[in-house]
Amino acid sequence: MAQVAGIMAYLASDDDTQKKVSYFIAIENAKFRKPVVPGDQLRIEISTTLNRRGIWGVDGKAYVDGTLVTEASLKATFAAAAT
Repeated sequence: MAQVAGIMAYLASDDDTQKKVSYFIAIENAKFRKPVVPGDQLRIEISTTLNRRGIWGVDGKAYVDGTLVTEASLKATFAAAAT
C-alpha cells in the first residue's frame, strides 16, 4: 500500500516534488485481517485524505479475491534526496 501511495503522490505532484524522495512519517490504524500467502493476487485501493504543506495522507485497503485482508492510514512527505 505504501508503494502504491508513493507512486500516486509522485504522479499527482508538480515537477519540483518529482525531484524529491518520499519519506513515510506515520502508519496508523493498521489491521491485518487475513493471511496473505505466496501466489495470492493483491488488489490495492488508495484514497487521498490529506495533501497539505507537503504532507500526504492516504487510506489504503488490500483485497484478495474480493476479501479485505489489510487496511491502514499512511502519511508521507517529500524531501530533497541526499547527495
